[in-house]
Amino acid sequence: MSVLITGGTKGIGLAIARRLAPIHGAVALAYHSDEDAAQAAKAQIAATGAQVQLVRGDVGTIEGAAAMIAEVEVRGQGLAHIVHAAAMIYPTTLLGADLPRFRQAMETNGLSLLYLVHAAQHLLAEGSSVVFITSSGSRMPLPNYGALGIGKAMAEATILYLVAELAPRGIRINAVAPGLVHTTSVAAMVGSEATAAAVVERAARASPSGRASRDSDYASLVEYLLTPDAAFIQGQVIAATGGTGLVG
Repeated sequence: MSVLITGGTKGIGLAIARRLAPIHGAVALAYHSDEDAAQAAKAQIAATGAQVQLVRGDVGTIEGAAAMIAEVEVRGQGLAHIVHAAAMIYPTTLLGADLPRFRQAMETNGLSLLYLVHAAQHLLAEGSSVVFITSSGSRMPLPNYGALGIGKAMAEATILYLVAELAPRGIRINAVAPGLVHTTSVAAMVGSEATAAAVVERAARASPSGRASRDSDYASLVEYLLTPDAAFIQGQVIAATGGTGLVG
């Protein structure tokens, strides 16, 4: 049985794939458009000995999410879990936003969780786990972050409602909020790789834990949420941020 990881060929999604692949033995890495990054990710994960599928598509549409799940199904490895890390980066103020593009971001960053689970509901079974990758920006307004933060807040609310429908079937759904990690998405959000590095460095200095976030901080949490030991954890947003935002 495979684990579907959307946004699994870059950044946080790829780090989670590296963690899960040796444990579960088969992963499907979903991506939107960067073919070079997808092939590099496939080679990297295959080197762990796991079976790797690449699934290209757009989770931000009903049809795209359904096609993605259908492709995973037709390849015959089954589907045990979903880790939804895909996101659309659109740095903008709300009043200055291009509204059609903003609406697209809402679908990709918020509604896509429902699109995926709705399409995969016949494949998920008792013991399956869905983990959504969120961020503190869903609860704390950040500059030019609304297109991502509002979407993630929408997905978090969706999780609460899905618990009532999934838990009786033995399927659990939760969210993990990593700390700030230097990824291409963060660079796109703040304008450049150099700015991203500076932002992450400032976050590390400000953290009560005294360091920047590591991939293992959030990937180990996702790993746990897919295990039977996490069977009674439902509808939670679990932060792996080292206490950032809790201490002034």
